[in-house]
Amino acid sequence: MDYIKLIKKYNLYFLAGLLFVVVSCDDDLLDKLPLGEVATNEELGVGGQEAAVFGIYSKTRTTSVGGWSRLWFGSIRSDDAEKGSTASDAAANGNAFNDFQYVATNGLNTEWWNGHYEVIFACNEVINNIESQGLTDEGSLINDAEARAIRALMYFELRRDYGEVPIITATIDVPSDAFAPKSSVADVDQFIIDDLKIAEENLPLTWPGFPGRATSGFAKSLLGKLYLYQEDWNNAYDKLKEVIDSQVYALDPSLINLFEKGGNNGVESIFEIQQTITENGEQYANIYFVSQGVRGTGEWNLGWGFNVPTQDLVDAFEPGDLRKTNTILVSGEEDGGFGGGILPESPPLAQKYWNKKAYTMADMRQEYGVNGNRWENIKIFRYADVLLMAAEAGNESGAISSADVADLINQIRSRAGLPNTTASTRSELRDAIKQERRVELAMEESRFYDLVRWGDASEVLGGLGYLPKHALYPIPQEAIDQSGGVITQNSDY
Repeated sequence: MDYIKLIKKYNLYFLAGLLFVVVSCDDDLLDKLPLGEVATNEELGVGGQEAAVFGIYSKTRTTSVGGWSRLWFGSIRSDDAEKGSTASDAAANGNAFNDFQYVATNGLNTEWWNGHYEVIFACNEVINNIESQGLTDEGSLINDAEARAIRALMYFELRRDYGEVPIITATIDVPSDAFAPKSSVADVDQFIIDDLKIAEENLPLTWPGFPGRATSGFAKSLLGKLYLYQEDWNNAYDKLKEVIDSQVYALDPSLINLFEKGGNNGVESIFEIQQTITENGEQYANIYFVSQGVRGTGEWNLGWGFNVPTQDLVDAFEPGDLRKTNTILVSGEEDGGFGGGILPESPPLAQKYWNKKAYTMADMRQEYGVNGNRWENIKIFRYADVLLMAAEAGNESGAISSADVADLINQIRSRAGLPNTTASTRSELRDAIKQERRVELAMEESRFYDLVRWGDASEVLGGLGYLPKHALYPIPQEAIDQSGGVITQNSDY
């Protein structure tokens, strides 16, 4: 089936679910947690914008923010993944992302931009309502902090993909309110920092009754990552060390558990986009995972087959690295303990390799009666990322010894069944960190951005058509046109 038709079908499912939420707001909106678990009245927050904040989380699940656009921007542009599916399916998107033939009119580009600003506008409404109503109770301050943390994430992702973007803080009452000139990257960064500093002070360490809501650990992790992008190594290390020292998070000892339903909001989770499954099995469709599922027939019709690992990624794993079998699913081989048995060969399957982190476990298919994975959360931040960012910041700043840097790396390697790193100099440790980030975070929309910020993209991706201008995507032409020229195009496009 053509992927455009499938997207329309999934969008209809999502809209139907969204309409259900809206029409039943008075009855049970506040009785549903982000994962659809039933809450007691005692567990509910007391913030004046509680319902609106839940609406923000709902918007992060949409196809344009929590869907497959995330794959095209963060994964398929890297050397770890390629378009996949069949040659003709989504060929235009393949050209635009896989082959670096960027176009301002690409539909995924427009969805990504619009979706992020829709979330930002929802955050603005919460923040402005709290201010205009003079709400100062603890619950409302937490609501404000949640909105600021999510707004910061949206601006961080926009800044990462487009560079200069408009900063909009107004509640959108008329369409013209949605347009403003682009701000410099420095100004966008400062705006993000300001939001996150408020958020980290007012958010709780954990949400025992509300899995998936923003925490102070999430705000600190995002702030540390932004400092890393700025090469502000000392501030990055200090902030990431706060996350480590909180002792809230740990590495999940089970790599298999990490990327299946049981790993949702687990010990390693810092922030995830929630997939909603209620107690009666009701699901809110999201195409992030089904778009990556094995493209086969019958019991192996698990998805559309996009975002598949490259041979280069397969070869990047060291012998004995347990992460390889938990990242790479191979046609013609057993699925590695996930209950599905042996995959068909390729051909007839269109691809040799598939993203194991998006694999549909057999028992879940049986439990919910569907082949497409709709129950696994999208991991935005996990503790392994924090450890590796802290190692990088500590190594570059000299804030900690080479032995301490190696210890952070070795925590990751130990879980993967590997011996301690032999790296000891700053240069060797830098290379070791780059390697660990690649294989630990493989297929998690990190690799392309890492290559760009390290200055390695031209060397690694040049043979695929990458040029320095491809670090940033062109602003969607639709946004420029609708703004009447207030928003201007990025240079080189």
